[in-house]
Amino acid sequence: MGVREVYSFSAWKWLGFVTAVWVQAISGNNYTFSNYSDAIKTLMNLTQVELNNLSVAKDVGKAFGLLAGLASDRLPTPIILLIGAIEGLIGYGVQWLVVSQKIQPLPYWQMSIFLCMGGNSTTWMNTAVLVTCIRNFRRNRGPVSGILKGYVGLSTAIFTDLCSALFANDPAKFLIMLAVVPFAVCLTAIFFLREIPQSTSVAVEKEETRYFTIFNAVAVVVAVYLLAYDFIASKSQVFSLVFAIILLILLASPLAVPIYGFIKSWRLIGFEDDMERQSRPELGEEHTIPEALMSLDFWVLFVSFLCGVGTGMSVMNNMAQIGLSLGYADVSIFVSLTSIWGFFGRIGSGSASEYFLKKAGTPRPLWNAASQILMAVGFLLMALAMPGSLYIGSIVVGICYGVRLAVTVPLASELFGLKYYGLIYNILILNLPIGSFLFSGLLAGYLYDAQATPTPGGGNTCVGAHCYRLVFIIMAIASVIGFGLDVLLAFRTKSIYKKIFNSRKSKKSLTAANGR
Repeated sequence: MGVREVYSFSAWKWLGFVTAVWVQAISGNNYTFSNYSDAIKTLMNLTQVELNNLSVAKDVGKAFGLLAGLASDRLPTPIILLIGAIEGLIGYGVQWLVVSQKIQPLPYWQMSIFLCMGGNSTTWMNTAVLVTCIRNFRRNRGPVSGILKGYVGLSTAIFTDLCSALFANDPAKFLIMLAVVPFAVCLTAIFFLREIPQSTSVAVEKEETRYFTIFNAVAVVVAVYLLAYDFIASKSQVFSLVFAIILLILLASPLAVPIYGFIKSWRLIGFEDDMERQSRPELGEEHTIPEALMSLDFWVLFVSFLCGVGTGMSVMNNMAQIGLSLGYADVSIFVSLTSIWGFFGRIGSGSASEYFLKKAGTPRPLWNAASQILMAVGFLLMALAMPGSLYIGSIVVGICYGVRLAVTVPLASELFGLKYYGLIYNILILNLPIGSFLFSGLLAGYLYDAQATPTPGGGNTCVGAHCYRLVFIIMAIASVIGFGLDVLLAFRTKSIYKKIFNSRKSKKSLTAANGR
């Protein structure tokens, strides 16, 4: 392959990655339930258990992500994206019809189905994006995971702040955004996101590192921009409109990377030469699905993941009721804080875990262990319900939840290989519906209702720190259990990370020797 073809393929790879970032920036709609849950609760006269079970229904949609995982090995990326786009349009579109009162509230079981469809739509989007990009950037799995999962974390804040800026937090208009915007973005990504032939040249590998630094910088700017907007008390209509325009420009700015790549490939016409090729060992060994499921390491990872994402999901699903129980009239700030700091957890841990893996062979599970113990502290702070503790707790839970998601993506690929990665990833994220059911539907729902009093017209409410105190204490204990499992996994996998470290070290030595 000549120089021009290499850089042309590289430009298409980066264009696909930009569209993948856009898909991830709108595929966190599953985390936005708190923004419109109160409207559904009021319209349908639900108790907290009934409302929480609806939130579980949307998370159960994640369980059907196994279908997306199976399809990822058989169908092209554009088809997987199209399925997710159509399903999300239907699932959130029907919810919009109900909340906007264009139709009468549907029976409870029917609403559960449409929430499940909305939740399942993101599994198709995430599978298409993660599987394709991890395969396109095999030598930089940590940064890929951190950036893509980081934008998923930001998507809640992006939707929340855009709705606040343009539609004054109207829950009906928020839902129409969740239905239409992901559909449009996925239709765009269909044309550009696909697997690209790999190059093993040293120049391309250095280019990847340089460009990921640019993507990280842009993502941090977007996160800080969103965070600053959340803390501005008084926002005029003109100010909000300008905010929305600048945000869209920031999200579009990574296009500069593939545009530069295309320009570089055009300039190289007629100047092709042979590029040095070196063998590149795969990280870890390929596992079949039965082999992965029979591995103790897989189940240690699975349960520790449940302790992290299950408890974090419970907080996000119940954030509206948690805030109201502590006397906050507007809980959107806590939803945004969890989202934005979740982004910092994702993007920071993705890059940091990759850096320390390359420099010292540090096992990735240690990052999960650190996040679990910090999350336990966050839950205890929220249980104490001191002034400002919900702000701190939202930030801590957001960071730690983000770390779990970003680190587990490359970790699974390193332990079990890439051949069946789509299905392995979707088996792991079964923890989202399982955790939502256990910690949100059962634990939080029943303990809240046990403390709540009936309200006129149906439903119930609870006010005071006691409403969720026991919930937080139990989730802190679960986080400590997760910490222990992650430490165990780090010990069990230290040999594979030593092998990865030695492999990369020898490759650098070979490159340096060839350069002399």
